[in-house]
Amino acid sequence: MSLPVIILLCSYLLGSIPTGLLLAKACGIDIRATGSGNIGATNVYRTVGRKLGVITLVLDCLKGLVPVLAAQHLGLPEAWIAGVGLAAFLGHVYTVFLKFKGGKGVATALGVFLGISPLAVLCVLILFFLIVWKWRYISLGSITAAAAFPIFTAALDRRPLIVAMTVIIAALVIFKHRENIRRLRDGTESRFKA
Repeated sequence: MSLPVIILLCSYLLGSIPTGLLLAKACGIDIRATGSGNIGATNVYRTVGRKLGVITLVLDCLKGLVPVLAAQHLGLPEAWIAGVGLAAFLGHVYTVFLKFKGGKGVATALGVFLGISPLAVLCVLILFFLIVWKWRYISLGSITAAAAFPIFTAALDRRPLIVAMTVIIAALVIFKHRENIRRLRDGTESRFKA
């Protein structure tokens, strides 16, 4: 088995580690049975507390960042870097450890994007925080940021396969937020409380 294939598989497995679920379980809580039922940082933050929510966010972000940085450090071609980033993201969203049911992928996508185009991430984070500050919906900020990232990447990076990978990730993030979109439309979505 070649090194790029091994890195690709390891990226998926690293992305598959359900950090939010494991951290909440350490506190005696099944995060899938509380709050929104999602294993991501926002539900951990709301259900278990700020500290574990932030730790979940950081660890989920690292699941995307570390494989991309490793692929770049090893000098892998653009196609493999894009594949590694996508594999880490898919691992989180469709984790093998939870019968292919995972989180919404926002933090892991952030890690992937941070490793690929930090300047685009900065632009998108500003947009995210402005939306959350104005409307107090994490989901709305996440959906908007996901939709905007391919645009910023295309403008700042211009690597076709990387841009294609960001489009796929953005589409899946938005798809995974379909229930949030319905609640936003109905006016029943939970607002963020600091």
